Amino acid sequence: MRQAPQALVELARAVVEPMGYEFVGLEYVHPGGGEGLLRVYIDSEEGVVLDDCAAVSHQLSGVLDVEEPIRGEYNLEVSSPGLDRPLFEPAHFARFVGRQARVRLSSAQPGRRKYQGEIVRVEDDAVWLRVDGEEVRLAFDQIDSARLVPEF
Repeated sequence: MRQAPQALVELARAVVEPMGYEFVGLEYVHPGGGEGLLRVYIDSEEGVVLDDCAAVSHQLSGVLDVEEPIRGEYNLEVSSPGLDRPLFEPAHFARFVGRQARVRLSSAQPGRRKYQGEIVRVEDDAVWLRVDGEEVRLAFDQIDSARLVPEF
């Protein structure tokens, strides 16, 4: 899966988890020549409210200012994962076996880049989705992004 630099992930995790939150993951987008965006997702058993996001943002921005893991200008956003929770690592897929997910690949696999289906199982290097009644194997190193499909 497309990952942010591991050092940045570990730095954010080291701030978020001691504060009592689950570190879900982060996205770092840096358009060519433009201002970047660092989005950090947090969660807790009680859910996440605005004050939680503000507290983590305050702590994390202080650490980022000192450590300077990102060059140039960027905006920091701290957010709950929401109903369409992003899936960043194999353990996330395993946690939500039986749920629907949308997966976008970095390159087309049998002519397709986008899949939506039920998460059937997780292997060391792949997730299996049931798409239109058939099981499809998607290698983790080919996954660009993945999110749960909200259930209402």
